[in-house]
Amino acid sequence: MHDSPTLAETAPPARRTTRDLTKAAVSGWLGTAMEFMDFQLYSLAAAIVFNKIFFPDVSPAIGLIAAMATYGVGYVARLAGAIYFGRMGDRIGRKKVLVITILLMGASTTLIGALPTYATIGILAPSLLVLLRLIQGFGAGAEIAGATVLLAEYAPVRRRGLIASLVSLGTNSGTLAASGLWAILIGVLSEDQLLSWGWRLPFLLSFVLMLFAVWLRGGLKESPVFEERPDVVDGVAMDRSEVESTIAAVSSVDEHRSSVLAAGIRQRKGRAFFLALGLRLGQAGNSGLIQTFLVGYIATNLSVGRSIPTDAIVYGSLLGFATVPAVGMLGDRFGRRPLYMALSLLTVVMAFPVMFLITSGSTPALMLGMVLGLNIGVLGLFSLESVTMAELFGSRTRFTQLALAKEIGGILTTAIGPVLAASLTAVTGSWWPIAVMLVVYSLITFVSAYLAPETRGRDLVRLEDAV
Repeated sequence: MHDSPTLAETAPPARRTTRDLTKAAVSGWLGTAMEFMDFQLYSLAAAIVFNKIFFPDVSPAIGLIAAMATYGVGYVARLAGAIYFGRMGDRIGRKKVLVITILLMGASTTLIGALPTYATIGILAPSLLVLLRLIQGFGAGAEIAGATVLLAEYAPVRRRGLIASLVSLGTNSGTLAASGLWAILIGVLSEDQLLSWGWRLPFLLSFVLMLFAVWLRGGLKESPVFEERPDVVDGVAMDRSEVESTIAAVSSVDEHRSSVLAAGIRQRKGRAFFLALGLRLGQAGNSGLIQTFLVGYIATNLSVGRSIPTDAIVYGSLLGFATVPAVGMLGDRFGRRPLYMALSLLTVVMAFPVMFLITSGSTPALMLGMVLGLNIGVLGLFSLESVTMAELFGSRTRFTQLALAKEIGGILTTAIGPVLAASLTAVTGSWWPIAVMLVVYSLITFVSAYLAPETRGRDLVRLEDAV
């Protein structure tokens, strides 16, 4: 147990240069890009080829459902990773956790590219695929939460939305890289080549990116907010009993400082978490439908070329390089709450028209629908999510609560949503259930944003939640 130090000893001012901020921004962007590239590589493979090479003895519709279910397995492991690494990140710092998580993600993704297929080893092939998805998910469960926390805690207050949006830009970059790789493979390889060896290349190439990301994060300084926390001593957060003893030791000397610590450990948790979860459901649910399910649905059920849905994701991701920072800057100027409500309501209004465009039979209309849905209902909301969720939580449990909100929201929507959508569209023979799901997800986020406080400019060193 630590001795009971004074708060002046535990919370020295942390200084970071522009170079430190740049390294943190690149690190957060790159790690998140790698996470989303890994998962988008898998989601596209699940939609395009995995139903044939890992689940070949079933009908195309059942094979798609099985591949999507295997995709969803990773989200269960993400929840375990969020709990384990989230607590570690709040206890010993953000940087150390982010090195571990990226190693787990990169190694498991690379090994997926080396897996034997069902034709080679039978049922063991999909079993190994599930195992690697579990390892990949365990590392990814805290990756984006850690990158979000790190960037938000590094950023200047007036530019926090813009800087934190780089996490969302990382997701966009990863999606673009994965979709671009798949678009190239589909365009230049025959179906036999794609199924026999071509699908392995994107997974194996991720190893190089992992090495660079680990090197970059190894030289990164810890979050200044973590170092300034009044409950952190020598780089490690005090547990509750240590905080209580510190409060007793300093209360007679400095009542204000004592109250700062007390606020962090005695606040009743829950309201901020559920508001963050509601904000997460719209973005995650829309992402699972647009970036994962629709790619497989279009390729399987609509009479269009198999490269068209992946091309649409590429174009939407390119436009996202403007959408994400623009939304971040608007959030810095006008606040998080009004922008959240506007984007989620716009997604509700556009859900049926977007699905009509996608299923109209016109390739330009399909492209337009996918690009609009991706930028408004997914990337725009993600840009806001990256900063708002970090601001909702106090610094003592920010990593853990943010990771849990993201991963529980992911399980409820991104993991289950594509499987539910596949089942509903198979039963109804129509696209309207997809539009209904987009509306429901976005309405949940709208209501959550309406009930949430405005968090722009909040002091992130404070230990207690915003509500």
